[in-house]
Amino acid sequence: MTATVAEILADLWQVAGGHARALDDVVLTGAEPALASSFRVGAAAQASIAAATLAAAELWRLRTGRRQRVSVDMRHAAVEFRSERYLRVAGRPATELWDKIAGTYRCADGRWVRLHTNFPHHRDGVLALLGCAYDRAAVAQALAGWQAEAFEQAAAEAGLVVAMMRSPAEWDAHPQGRALADLPLMRIERIGEAPARDLVGDPGQPLSGVRVLDLTRIIAGPVCGRTLAAHGADVLLISGPHLPSVEPLVIDTGRGKRAAHIDLRTPDGKDALRALVREADVFVQGYRPGAIAGHGFDPAALAALRPGIVCVTLSAYGEAGPWAVRRGFDSLVQTASGINHAEAEAAGVTEPRPLPCQALDHASGYLLALGAMMALLRRAREGGSWHVRVSLAQTGRWLRQLGRLDGGLAGPDPGLEDVRDLLEESDSTFGRLTAVRHAGQLSRTPPGWRRPPVPLGAHPPTWQDT
Repeated sequence: MTATVAEILADLWQVAGGHARALDDVVLTGAEPALASSFRVGAAAQASIAAATLAAAELWRLRTGRRQRVSVDMRHAAVEFRSERYLRVAGRPATELWDKIAGTYRCADGRWVRLHTNFPHHRDGVLALLGCAYDRAAVAQALAGWQAEAFEQAAAEAGLVVAMMRSPAEWDAHPQGRALADLPLMRIERIGEAPARDLVGDPGQPLSGVRVLDLTRIIAGPVCGRTLAAHGADVLLISGPHLPSVEPLVIDTGRGKRAAHIDLRTPDGKDALRALVREADVFVQGYRPGAIAGHGFDPAALAALRPGIVCVTLSAYGEAGPWAVRRGFDSLVQTASGINHAEAEAAGVTEPRPLPCQALDHASGYLLALGAMMALLRRAREGGSWHVRVSLAQTGRWLRQLGRLDGGLAGPDPGLEDVRDLLEESDSTFGRLTAVRHAGQLSRTPPGWRRPPVPLGAHPPTWQDT
């Protein structure tokens, strides 16, 4: 029997270590399908946003002794799962998110591969591997001479991001799929000793006074930081001045955050980050596995530097298995893990069919925020330093386990005019912004972003007293 959204939420809440009685405060409205998909993306959106919002309510209850109602509408949650599509700057659509050669191609063996070339070094690496011009037709011709899995492996060995389309059964039989089968959706582990630490200051919002270092890019990790900011956290987005970015995503996920540049390749940069860590509560990172650790900021080092810190780690393919250190993005994980194949079968087509949103990114973002807030609760009650781990591939496995929707592909595909009631406007240095409001609502501490998004590196790498 297919689980209800309330049951899905209860399972998420149990995985996160929450008390079942808190679920009595949740009100869920709306019905499936919320978007055109055979997968339950609306249920995933509503449940993951509700779980994160409930964690915020529990933190506020811990601080004040007062409960509040949590409400999430499925339509609103599904729209927020593709918030980047509805962003408008000065009334104009954001610039194109995808590079011109990104996407799917058929190889010599008839199988499909997906290329992710949005970052210049990934694009240039793919073109060098193929030995062809920066042109979609030239890439297609070059890939017609490769076996799909051989190209996927060659790209991985070159540090590039490419995935071959597999069926769900192929993924489940793959060594990486088998490794994920033994892992929980989310892991929250105690990694060090520290005294219990209450959240201090005026609890105007659940996370008032909480300091978050956000070392993430693109969607999943930034959504985590955006969610924590919506509930009052002081979120400082740290990026390197030399690193590529995608400006529309910076704008959409940067609401509520300050932003600073630190170059971790330099001793001064490492010292600057250490100084920030010594006063931080949460450290979120979503770079390729080993990258941040290689600069001396692995969870054990962070816990030694700041006992009581909550470390939050996002990976593409999980913490175990042969692909544990492999780079990846939502679209690649959808392709590798059977989701594109299953969606194509439901649509009666042969080419890879993506989900109607970056569901693995967005769901993982809310799961990261959920884990961070539940770890803060644990720290307040038990003490300790904590490590939260989430991966896009484990989130994809969870989505698959939610079941399928007969006729789901006939669901809605709302455009901008269809969601006007879910949008808000604000001023920023980028121009007047139109963006999706947060779908997770609290009756006593309504979430929202008190700071507009700013360009990367707009602020000094310091904490603010107010």
